[in-house]
Amino acid sequence: MTDNFKFGRIFWIFSYILLSGDILTQVAAENEQSMCSFYGNCASNNKNPPGHYLCIVKHAPKPLDDVSMGILRQLCPELTNKYGKDLCCNGDQVRDLQKSFALSLPLLSRCPSCLYNFRQAFCDLPCSPIQSTFLSVNETLKGTENDETPSAKSVNYAIGAEYIQKTYESCKDVVLSSTNDVVMKAICGSWGSYHCTPQRWFEYMGDGVGNSFVPFTIHFEFRDKVEDGVENSGLIGINQPTYACSEVAPGESVKCSCVDCLGSCPAPPPPREKVDWTIKFEYGPEEHKITVFTIVGGITVIILIVAFKPILKRIHKATQSSGTEFEYAIVKFFTSLATFCARKPLFVIVPGTIVVVVFSCGIAMLEITTDPVELWASANSRSRIEKNYFDSTFVPFYRTEQLIVTAVDLPPILHVTATGNESFGPIFNLEFMKVLLDLQTAIAHDVNGNDPDSGDPVFLKDICFKPLDPANTNCATFSYLGWWQNNYTEILKSAPREDKNGNPVEDGSVDNYLDHFKYCSLNPSSPTDTTKLKLSCMGEYGGPIEPTVALGGFLDSTYLPLDPPYKDATTAVITFIVNNHVDKKEQRKAKAWEAAFIQFMHEYVKKENKMSAHMKIAFSSERSIEDELDRQSQNDIVTVAVSYLIMFLYIAVALGEQHSWGRLAIDSKASLGLLGVTIVLFSVSSSIGFFGFFGVKATLIIVEVIPFLVLAVGVDNIFIMVQTLQRTERKSNETIPEHLGRVIGHVAPSMMLNSLTDSASFFLGGLTGMPAVQAFAFYAGVALLFNFVLQFTVFIAFLSLDIQRQEAGRWDILCCIPRKHSKKPKYKDGFLFKVFKNIYAPFILSLPMRIVVLVMFTLWLGASVIMIPSIEVGLDQQISMPEDSYVLTYFQAMFNYLSIGPPVYFVVKDTEFDYHTNPNVQDLIRAGENPYSLVSQIYASSRASNTTYIAKSAASWLDDYRDWASSDKCCYYKGTRELPRFCPSIDTKRCKQCRIVKDENGFIEPDEFEKFLPFFLRDNPHEKCPKAGHAAYGDAVRYRKADDGNGAVPTASYFMTYHTILKTSKDYIEAMEEARAISANLTKTLNTGWLNFLD
Repeated sequence: MTDNFKFGRIFWIFSYILLSGDILTQVAAENEQSMCSFYGNCASNNKNPPGHYLCIVKHAPKPLDDVSMGILRQLCPELTNKYGKDLCCNGDQVRDLQKSFALSLPLLSRCPSCLYNFRQAFCDLPCSPIQSTFLSVNETLKGTENDETPSAKSVNYAIGAEYIQKTYESCKDVVLSSTNDVVMKAICGSWGSYHCTPQRWFEYMGDGVGNSFVPFTIHFEFRDKVEDGVENSGLIGINQPTYACSEVAPGESVKCSCVDCLGSCPAPPPPREKVDWTIKFEYGPEEHKITVFTIVGGITVIILIVAFKPILKRIHKATQSSGTEFEYAIVKFFTSLATFCARKPLFVIVPGTIVVVVFSCGIAMLEITTDPVELWASANSRSRIEKNYFDSTFVPFYRTEQLIVTAVDLPPILHVTATGNESFGPIFNLEFMKVLLDLQTAIAHDVNGNDPDSGDPVFLKDICFKPLDPANTNCATFSYLGWWQNNYTEILKSAPREDKNGNPVEDGSVDNYLDHFKYCSLNPSSPTDTTKLKLSCMGEYGGPIEPTVALGGFLDSTYLPLDPPYKDATTAVITFIVNNHVDKKEQRKAKAWEAAFIQFMHEYVKKENKMSAHMKIAFSSERSIEDELDRQSQNDIVTVAVSYLIMFLYIAVALGEQHSWGRLAIDSKASLGLLGVTIVLFSVSSSIGFFGFFGVKATLIIVEVIPFLVLAVGVDNIFIMVQTLQRTERKSNETIPEHLGRVIGHVAPSMMLNSLTDSASFFLGGLTGMPAVQAFAFYAGVALLFNFVLQFTVFIAFLSLDIQRQEAGRWDILCCIPRKHSKKPKYKDGFLFKVFKNIYAPFILSLPMRIVVLVMFTLWLGASVIMIPSIEVGLDQQISMPEDSYVLTYFQAMFNYLSIGPPVYFVVKDTEFDYHTNPNVQDLIRAGENPYSLVSQIYASSRASNTTYIAKSAASWLDDYRDWASSDKCCYYKGTRELPRFCPSIDTKRCKQCRIVKDENGFIEPDEFEKFLPFFLRDNPHEKCPKAGHAAYGDAVRYRKADDGNGAVPTASYFMTYHTILKTSKDYIEAMEEARAISANLTKTLNTGWLNFLD
């Protein structure tokens, strides 16, 4: 967002170019007899910036001195070739024109045809010897005692409608690269770029009342034919020849680039075909598809069963013998194992406990991550690799702290603007703005955390992003209150509205904060508005406040229209930008402040103030998601503990044999249930410790889910073993170990198959690339294996001891207390067991039901497959948050109110790309003649934003560097030309102009390119040098020292633009896919040239 700063000074510069007093005082009336109507500067207009009224004269053109003539030939070759030396301007005027053109060149030089058309009119104004044919006096100001020459307070200017139309058409799409927007947005006053027309553009440039940079009023007379006004005003008008932006203007070698001129663009390629994963049927909607599949699938399954039944029987017989042998081997193994564990329980329990304790010690080495990037993006994924490269090469994207404040139950604000009665959204309620400003000020200046290293207080100013530091040390804060420089006194200002002649309007209406907002929402980069308030639109930090960033609730769809209704906003978005760092230790100060910010906001929303009932506040910080994930896991620990307690009580009751009150304490299985639950916990802890030894990072989902998962499987196994043992009579000659071994051998195959398949399923799940899912799968799979091993060893050993206790007539838990021996009653089957054994099992295993079940399963499977395309791929962040989290409120507010998409960076990696010595290579990057250059392709993508999700053209440091190098107001140095030292262009005392050497095609000479690139990246933009690169590109270009140690050779750089509005997970995924498709084409362009880059 700070890359848009340079746009902030464009309005002043362009207005100065077109209408500064120094130029306009040079305007002279034309006539066919070469008569000057204006010549020289007269009375001051007492404006800021200062200017002069035109001196009214009537004499023949005068010869221009040779030095001034040489300057004018360079500036206006068409004028000097046509009229020679006898002109209506003197040397001072020519030098003023030179200064003005030095400012305009960086703005318009991207499009030579536009510059040519524009230059003609403003070369003729001060110097044409036939001024009287298109200029005349409208209002005269008398001279003074010191100078009796009268001045023109306002003039009439007759100009051809065809000329202004074609000039406008050639200039309207010229881009200011660093802002990702068009120049016209800043030079058409309150109309902005969308509502601007040729007439409105010129009328704004002549508005001496509303436009403080116009020294006097110019009344434009637009003529369909230049002769139309002869009978009325006596002016014929001027209608110079023009050239379309797609044409090569005289004296130029190239036409405008595709980025600056739609007519220069080739026919766009067809949209990239997307993979359609939908399973299509020609029978109608989804319910019809399912019906068709049900009928066809059911008939097919029945036919297959009938036809292949003999074959299936033969296959079953052939495999039965081999399967029986394998099952017998498993039964024999587990029978022996269980018998051994039952005979020597202590020999099994002690080593098992030691193993569990040893593995559990690995928990001390466990590293838990709550970073969403590490949770949801694989370290080997393309997105993670690209992010790591970007962060390490440049700087990580900023940390954002954000408030989304919606006005509730407040009426709209009505106001009479210059265009009539208008309604403004409720966030423009003055009391609402006052309370919100107090909140913003408190956050910016009062909220502070404690530095974890030094203990010193940390304020926002200590960690925030300051794009113009050290010239401007204010934090980059994006808030609509910034249009009034965060000053309530400025908001309350008002001034009587005046007409074009400077007289109060008849209805007595005034310009106030709403008129200022209306102007700034269309021209956020303007240093002053056109109202009588003359307030700046620039934020305190020195850059623009984009309305799409600071306002919300004015859209009815997910697409930003060309003319957004900003005035209908219901939501204010306040964003504080904080510096980020690759080293997490350097993030500690920022996190400390963020913790204080979150605490402050929690307390604030609970307080009562005048607007509490009318403000719905959502907030978030960079650390919020991590904090909430951690909080959720801490809360889940209690849930896990309660769940295990409930499961222990259930096992103790369900496993017990309640034959009589007399044997209740003996037949209870409380100790066995407690042991079973403990084994489950030890399985989980052993799994966690196992991976802790190997340094595998864990996620908090392990604490939240795996204990329940292992508990469910473990309890099933406990019930199977214990209840099967209870239902199986011990043979007369069997010992307890033999009996236990026989029972376990009987149930072990199915239990082993269940445990191994569960573990295998989780291990297969570990093949996924998402770290959170991968860690969960591996931890769960190993935990299930630990649980299986412990249950078939340690638990069996304890089970044998419990059987011995029960048969000895000892109490459960208090096993040292003997009780009078009573014979154990015979086990009786329970009610549910009888229902399943005698009713459900015979019914479901009958042949008709088998067919029905198989058919239903097949149909259900088919229906599920049909509905798979309806599942959206993605991860909804809201699912991961606790239900009572303030972050959920913030997510919902983002979805409902935000009106801008995230930035997207196209990075040219450090691959020895030759930017500086080879112009052909530069043409593959910049917005030049090559319509398939990197910048041109991104621009072409922005023209199809509904499919590419690219909203704007990209900011290009290479284009702006060329423009910066072309200006005499930008590059300055100290020391010698061979070993220059940087000098900021805003303070050039005792500095020298660089006068960077360029070839005939405008390319910077290689040595010069290397020498002055660091100057460009350090220079702050300002009125005289808007293309300076510090704010927009200070972090965008990486370079190494040149071979001679003097200068820089570019290595890696990025080109930033914005996505369209993205709200759902699907939007983000598709936007990423499109961005990668674009980057693939860009890669091919840079590697092989542009002729065959298309797929």
